[in-house]
Amino acid sequence: MHASDEASAQNLARACADAMWRDDRASRSLGMTIERIGRGEAVLAMIVRQDMTNGHGICHGGFIFTLADSTFAFACNTYGQRSVAQQCAVTFIKPVRMGEALTAHAVERSKTGRSGIYDVTVRDSQNSVVAEFRGHSRTIAGDLVAPNSDASS
Repeated sequence: MHASDEASAQNLARACADAMWRDDRASRSLGMTIERIGRGEAVLAMIVRQDMTNGHGICHGGFIFTLADSTFAFACNTYGQRSVAQQCAVTFIKPVRMGEALTAHAVERSKTGRSGIYDVTVRDSQNSVVAEFRGHSRTIAGDLVAPNSDASS
């Protein structure tokens, strides 16, 4: 990919993330932030709040899953077309305590036609892996940004 193509791909990925973020009340309400976005890739972060802990005093797995799922969503929606989750699986590796800063990094493994596969690794502030997530995406009708906008040219 030439430098100008890479810049165009990056601009499109950023425009898609901005369009999704505007309406993503779930991720914003959980305090997530977008740390990095690129073609087929995303990094989101979140701090575990007290209201995210379960009866064991650790972060409820659903919140870790949601961070990974949101990161997956931003990664698979970097091409201008709308994509949704078709299937997801998570493996929890290590408990997470209140106040911990989590970072999820999604990487595209395969994209063919309307289907994609993405791996998401969730780490704590010591860079220890706390969860691994695999998501399968499906492209659906509709564009996130206009196909002929400056972001996609």
